[in-house]
Amino acid sequence: MKVIFQKDVKGKGKKGEVKNVSEGYARNYLLKNNLAIEATPGNLKGLEAQKNKEQKQEQEIVTEAKQLKEKLANMEVEVKTKAGEGGRLFGSITSKQIAEELKKKHQIKMDKRKIELDQPIRSLGYTNVPVKLHPEVTGTIKVHVIEE
Repeated sequence: MKVIFQKDVKGKGKKGEVKNVSEGYARNYLLKNNLAIEATPGNLKGLEAQKNKEQKQEQEIVTEAKQLKEKLANMEVEVKTKAGEGGRLFGSITSKQIAEELKKKHQIKMDKRKIELDQPIRSLGYTNVPVKLHPEVTGTIKVHVIEE
């Protein structure tokens, strides 16, 4: 019997997958526990429509990420901090501080985990910081550290 999985079933199939399973397993377990539905022509069309909808949503998310990348490329984030002799900072600038400045001055809410700062910034001046906006889209923020 052909079924469309509604949820992941360990060892049998993933959500949205169409597979052949034994009649008894389908009727007594999968259908009873709402883990799968029978693969009728109507249900298959519904599955296809749902996959198309998810694909369109994914494309919209990628487009938004690319637009944000363009916006960030033309932007500069200024972070003020105390510094000692030779441009060395007391402490360091972290991804959390960069995210807070982005929100405060440019109204762009960004998760600090998306800002890929290998090591905290410890000197005055300009630094280009990579930002992972989407698995396929990576942007760059120009961070300017100035003395307070």
